Amino acid sequence: MAKTGTTTQGLRAAIERSGYYPALVAEAVEAAVGGEPVASYLVHQETTFDANEVRRHVTVLVLTGKRFIVSHTDEQAADGTSPSPYATTSTESVKIERISSVVLSRVVANPESYTPGTLPREVVLTIGWGAVNRLDLEPAACGDPNCEADHGYTGSSTADDLSLRVSEAGDGPDTVRQTLAFSQALSEATVAATAGH
Repeated sequence: MAKTGTTTQGLRAAIERSGYYPALVAEAVEAAVGGEPVASYLVHQETTFDANEVRRHVTVLVLTGKRFIVSHTDEQAADGTSPSPYATTSTESVKIERISSVVLSRVVANPESYTPGTLPREVVLTIGWGAVNRLDLEPAACGDPNCEADHGYTGSSTADDLSLRVSEAGDGPDTVRQTLAFSQALSEATVAATAGH
């Protein structure tokens, strides 16, 4: 990357450590970040099993002073559109002011003896900025069990742009720590962005 700060160097090293097409992933992330200093980052690789195939996916999250950048890279087997295997990389750049929610769910073992500072067994980071909303609807009802009237529908809308599950057993304690640090940095950045308006 263009900047030589330790956070930028750490991002590049984390992409290389993932071992998942590091040159391709780094180029896409570098292009999206441009010359902005990197405030925080998270690199998460996920392996899935699809029928007889093993597929890998890497997500890179980057926080700069003004933007939240999301990069996804997936590998695909040869198919009707390509005679050889290929990878698809996408990046999205979101102004920090657009982030509407940062949700961090923690799973801890033996909560009755939890000690502050103990690493959670797993964390789920969900970030919403309005690109994707999930709408859950169900028929509305009244309190009368004999009522046969149509009361329409009731439901909820949830911002669900990105959800990332990281576990100590599957991803290692360092990735859990990095997810916690990234979540905190992103939450603080959204507060700072809204305070400036």
